[in-house]
Order: sequence, then C-alpha cells, then structure tokens
Amino acid sequence: MVQFEQDGIARRIIAAIKAQIHSGAYRPGDRLPSTRAFAAEWGASRTTVTAAYNQLDAEGYLIIRQGARAIVAPGLEKASGEAPVAAASPRSLSAFACRLLAMPPPAQQQPAKVADFRYGDLSGADFPVLAWRRASNKAILRRAERLRYGDPQGSAVLRSALQAYLWRARGIGCSPDQIVIVNGSQQGLDVCARLLLDPGDPFVIENPGYLLARHAFVAAGGIAVPVAVDADGLRTDALPPARLAYVTPSHQFPLGGVLSATRRRALLGWAAASGAYIVEDDYDGEYRHDIAPIPPLQTLDPDLVIYVGTLSKTLSPTLRLGYLVVPAGLCRAFSEAKRLTDRHAPMLEQDALADLLASGVYERHVRSIRRRNAERREVLLQALADLLGSRISIAGAETGLHVVAWMNGIAAEREPEIIAAARAAGIGLYPVSPLYDPSEPLPATAGFILGYAGLDAEALRRGVAVLATVLAKHR
Repeated sequence: MVQFEQDGIARRIIAAIKAQIHSGAYRPGDRLPSTRAFAAEWGASRTTVTAAYNQLDAEGYLIIRQGARAIVAPGLEKASGEAPVAAASPRSLSAFACRLLAMPPPAQQQPAKVADFRYGDLSGADFPVLAWRRASNKAILRRAERLRYGDPQGSAVLRSALQAYLWRARGIGCSPDQIVIVNGSQQGLDVCARLLLDPGDPFVIENPGYLLARHAFVAAGGIAVPVAVDADGLRTDALPPARLAYVTPSHQFPLGGVLSATRRRALLGWAAASGAYIVEDDYDGEYRHDIAPIPPLQTLDPDLVIYVGTLSKTLSPTLRLGYLVVPAGLCRAFSEAKRLTDRHAPMLEQDALADLLASGVYERHVRSIRRRNAERREVLLQALADLLGSRISIAGAETGLHVVAWMNGIAAEREPEIIAAARAAGIGLYPVSPLYDPSEPLPATAGFILGYAGLDAEALRRGVAVLATVLAKHR
C-alpha cells in the first residue's frame, strides 16, 4: 500500500479527482479511466493510481468492483464536500483582460421553435455535404511523408486558388503572398487590431456597426470614434484623425447601405492623409440580388486597404475559415502574428477548400445558394408586405442575408417587451439598438434585424404571421 504522506503524486491524484467531482465534471455514476490509462496520462505507476482509487473508495467518493472501472458514488452533487478552489482575483489580470470583462456579455438565447430570425445563420440544407466529403476524403488520403507545421499564412495551394477566385469573382488583384488564411473573419479582425493599434489609439467605426469588430479593437486598447451612416454608407464629410477605419462598404452592417463612389474616394483620401489603414469587411459581398456584386474598396487602393473575407456566409460558420488580403508591405507582420496566435489554420480544411475552388465546385455552390437566398428574401419581403404593410419600414433589402425592419409608431424603449413576447410565441427576434455605440443617441423607433438565410419559405411565412400577431398586441 502506498504511504500517502510520502507519495505526493497519489495525493495530487486524489485531490484532482475530488475537484472534478465537486465541479460537476464527474457526476454520480460516471466511470473513471482505468488505472492503466490514468497512470499513463499522469506518468505515475499503476500501483500508485490503484492506491489512490482505493483511498477514494474508502472515503466514499468512488465505488470499485472487481473487473470493472471505478465509478463515482451516488449522492455526490456538484458543490458537496470540499469547496472548489476560489477563482483568482481579477486584480491579477492584465489590462487586456480587464477591457474584455468590461464589455457586456452577448445575450444567450435558445433557438426559437417557430422561426428564429437570427442573422448570420445559414440553412444546414444548403451545405454541399457530398462535395465537401469528397474533397475532405481526398485531403485525408493525400498522405504527406512527414506531418509538420505549415506556413502561417496558409496552404500555398489554397492561397493560389483563392487568388484566382478573388480576381474572377471580386475583381481583386493580388499575389498569393498577400493572402493570409485565418480562423474566420473574427480572427482576422483580432490580428488587425493587435498589429495596427496601440492602447489609446483612436479608430473610426460605423455607427451602428458590427459589435464584435468594435470589441476586437477596444480589447486591443483602441478608442472607438463612432461615425454615423446613412443610405450611402459611412459619412465621410467630417472624419477625425485615427489609426484605422473599419467599414463594410459593399453592404453596411446592419443597415444595408452601399458606400457611394464619392465617399469611397473621400475615405481613401482621408486614409492617405491620416497615415491610416482601412479594414474592409466584405462579410457577404457575394450576395447582391438586383445587380452584379459591388466591387470591393480594396480594388481602388490595395496599399491602404486590408480586405477581410470569410467562408461563413457561403459554406458554414462552423468551418472557421476566412482570409485577409493585406498590402504587400504588411505581409511579414501578419504572417508572424498568425504564427504566434495559433501557428496556422487547420490544414485538412484548407486542402478541402482548395479542391472545391480549383474544381469550380465552390463557385457553382455560391451561384446556387445565391439563388436560394434570393428566393428566401422574396418570400420574407412579400410576407412582411402582406401582413405588416405600412406598420414597418424595411432597410437593406437589396443585398446580403438580412433586412432591418423598423417598427413604425413603436418606441425603441419597447424593444425588450416585444422581444420577450415574440420569444414566448416561438419567434427569435434581435434588436438593432445594441449595435449602436453606447456613447451615441439611439434611434427613436424600435428596429429588428431579420435574418432569412437559415429558414425555409414556410418557416419565413409562419414566422412573419406570428410576428404580426405579436405586434398587433403591443402597439
């Protein structure tokens, strides 16, 4: 029998298992790893682990039976017995962590039962399952002689395929060396924030605008300078000095305006004069329902604009694949930042995507879902017109995967009341107001973002019908 007063490893094993039980990670009836597996994980002898298990059995934490794995004893609940170790004091955290904790946490809601108008969602039925499986299988079976870390900028094959696609589909001229593959556009924004902003630096951001972009730049220590938008996008008549500007020029998020040609030139002139970079988020640039997609701002001045692209609106947000097109002079800085962040994006997914791009499957898929989402948009707009009519005003319907519905005659202060009533009726409804800078005035009218790409035609009609009933009761 191991003498626990002399065996530090056994004591640590006992303490670790108790902590797992107290935290709820192990629940009554859960099986523990075998003594052989636990010993291998901990680098301890099997005799030491067996003795630790026996001690926990004697204390009533475990039940051990001959020939079976130990299980957690019945009756042990999450906070029983010894209290878990208290969390570290926030005073030990960095300034970065304190800025993160000062931000309001995102609202957590379960998917609605009747219709969930959450923007950013795609329909699972639209994902090209067979094509992705074939491409993934090819990537898996393409055995490399040695498994090693890859280029932090991403697979050379994928970057070459993306360069050709961006030229064909978005008119972007760049070299593969200017492309950096990232884990979704959010990581791209985070890298931009850390490379382009020092604590205290001002940055221009659209108001209202994408909340997680603002959070990424503020977390890096930047000072937000909100600039109003209108039907022509960001207002450029009085831009203040700043280190960078974050914009969504092809489809302003969330209100849907397109940055006019005059304002595009004005914004680029401001950047050149201020020594600033422009971060262009082209989050849904492939979706233009009335005319051809709007050319990116990057095409006008590749030396001033960092282009952020994503696969989250064409394939799936679960893949966490995005890319940056950076000015040639910034390639090394972005490459090294990506290396320190996580070495590189997952290689199998990169190889699968490269195959879809090279074979033309990806572009056929984009054309297909563009048609499907245009049909969903028509269903939604028709339902809104039929059932709500002049009670609402619609903005941003020409492009993208969502519209904004302003509730005519309903004050913005009543948004929480309407959201709660809609949730009770099985509708997921999401307000515009959190996307405005907290230092700026909010609109007087209640407004909601209605995403439609994750819903089929019947769910859209049913959702609008229930929403109309809810609004009729809360006018």
